[in-house]
Amino acid sequence: MEFKDYYQTLGVERTAGADEIKKAYRKLARKYHPDVSKEPDAEARMKDVNEAFAVLSDPEKRAAYDNVGQSAHAGQEFRPPPGWNTGYEFSDNNFSEAEAADFSDFFSELFGSRGGGARRQHTQFRARGEDHHAKVMLDIEDAYHGAAHAITLRVPQVDDQGHVTLAERTLDVRIPKGVHEGQLIRLAGQGTPGIGGGEPGDLYLEVAFRPHASYRAEGRDVYATLPIAPWEAALGATIQAPVPGGTVEVRIPENSQGGRKLRLKGRGIPGATPGDLYLVLEIVLPPAHTARARELYETMAREMAFNPRQGV
Repeated sequence: MEFKDYYQTLGVERTAGADEIKKAYRKLARKYHPDVSKEPDAEARMKDVNEAFAVLSDPEKRAAYDNVGQSAHAGQEFRPPPGWNTGYEFSDNNFSEAEAADFSDFFSELFGSRGGGARRQHTQFRARGEDHHAKVMLDIEDAYHGAAHAITLRVPQVDDQGHVTLAERTLDVRIPKGVHEGQLIRLAGQGTPGIGGGEPGDLYLEVAFRPHASYRAEGRDVYATLPIAPWEAALGATIQAPVPGGTVEVRIPENSQGGRKLRLKGRGIPGATPGDLYLVLEIVLPPAHTARARELYETMAREMAFNPRQGV
């Protein structure tokens, strides 16, 4: 009887922890499970993987295996020494006798005769489906009010001939109020279907905002350009400023310069701690396309001692 190196089968070190063993098993099972694998030896490899996992995932089996196989190597002739399994109890596993036939003589020699026949852990591979990620493009206004969107996704699927094709599916998604750019919206169960009855994965939608003519977002803060006339900047004024969802009354301080930011606290994207809205002043000059307009500009040029390049 040849010795089977279960650690080598799973591709892990002898010091691997339970999580590492489970992760290795899941990876190999996805590669070799007959439901999904196109490998020519998938069924045989899957049996080897199941057998290795049945031993290394069970603390008592693993301890007994480590004890008996300390100096053995894969493929060498092997016989367990008498009394090697003293002190171990394997009778509370979950494998049926029929399922035990899928495992090797090596496994049966070690674990198959204790307590009138060990019941083994079930060999049916169950795995949770993979999570999917996609980007959803929203308007900034959606973050203020929430929205409902139909999201069309292109997902791979395997046809009857084993070819991978892309299929479209549409989901109706409710966008909650207060989402911000980069946030992930989780849609439970909308990822890849599970294997062997396992739970499906989730779909994560990453929020991104479309370019907007008036607004841009930084986290929960929103920035908007506010055009004002020269006299509003110089003399101060109270004006109606457009903001997402309506207008707000804003006071322009006198002697304001272009680029000045007016902060409206809490008027950014809603949330437990809402962002702020920053209005960036932009001074817009009226055109001098009439004789009266030119006269006013000429008067200003004569009577105002102003040089915008002074000190530059």
